Amino acid sequence: MSVHDIVDNLQGGWIGGGGPESDVVVSSRVRVARNLAGMPFPHLLNKEGADQVVGLVRKASEDERFLARAGRIELVTMGELSAEERQVLVEKHLVSPDLLNQFEHKAVAIDGEEKISIMINEEDHLRIQVLLPGLQLNEAWQLVNGVDDALELNLDYCFSEQLGYLTACPTNVGTGLRASVMLHLPGLVMANQVRGLLATVTKLGLAVRGLYGEGTEAVGNLFQVSNQVTLGRTEEEVINNLLLITRQLLEHERGARAGIYRERRELVEDKVFRAYGLLKHARILSAGEAMRLFSDLRLGVEMNLLTGIPPELINELMIASRPAYLVKTGDGRKNNYEMDVHRAELIRSRI
Repeated sequence: MSVHDIVDNLQGGWIGGGGPESDVVVSSRVRVARNLAGMPFPHLLNKEGADQVVGLVRKASEDERFLARAGRIELVTMGELSAEERQVLVEKHLVSPDLLNQFEHKAVAIDGEEKISIMINEEDHLRIQVLLPGLQLNEAWQLVNGVDDALELNLDYCFSEQLGYLTACPTNVGTGLRASVMLHLPGLVMANQVRGLLATVTKLGLAVRGLYGEGTEAVGNLFQVSNQVTLGRTEEEVINNLLLITRQLLEHERGARAGIYRERRELVEDKVFRAYGLLKHARILSAGEAMRLFSDLRLGVEMNLLTGIPPELINELMIASRPAYLVKTGDGRKNNYEMDVHRAELIRSRI
């Protein structure tokens, strides 16, 4: 499957749903930052240097030893993709928003299953990422580690025996590893417990961000929780710490859902079925309203209040109703009103 096909695919990777603890954990992500020895960091690279990095990664990913260990991935420069295609990759969480800034000498490599993506010349020369559905941090780490080792057969990384992997930002020095989980926490939000719990999580050395990472808001009751410390801990310690805290959040969220449903059953059912009715019949839907309704619909599916709606459909609609995908499929409709009408049409056709 080519990257152009991946842009159109709404059923691949984490979007397909499933995975352990998927009633609360939407996805698990692990990525490592790596830089090539003897070359300036990306923000200091000229055009020739940036193109050289892309060429070296392309050659390494096409090597027979890499293919034997990690499988085939397709590498494209960001300039080969349209503006809408680039933004869809962000909306699918396959690349970061930063990869779109001054994209002319940047690239991405993605495997056909949409589990592995390698961002090239973002903040670091390489950002190797694995994204899986549900709570699969250990599995994601093992896959990232395998891809990393396969690339290192042909690439020489910046590494210090004292500090570990050297990165453009000092906060990534050491393992260069960032692990995160995407959590759906409507129960804690309704119980007014989410702010206190997430503040406690922050004190334990984790970061809490919105749907698209740093600097974004938590829409649709979706929160990203990730490690902040990369220096002085092994990769396994980072993963295990995040797993431990995620499991605690899981139990708190399930307890909050059960408590609210026991004490205010009508409130929960009203939110769920009101969301279902609006999504099924609305003629105009903004992006923000759609995300709030998807959260309530997801809660109803996860609590078995609604049947016949697979969880993966909600993931598909969440991506399909984002601005870039709507522009790509909107037959020229691009102003806000037309987009809101198109969004409602698309959602009605699927529910």
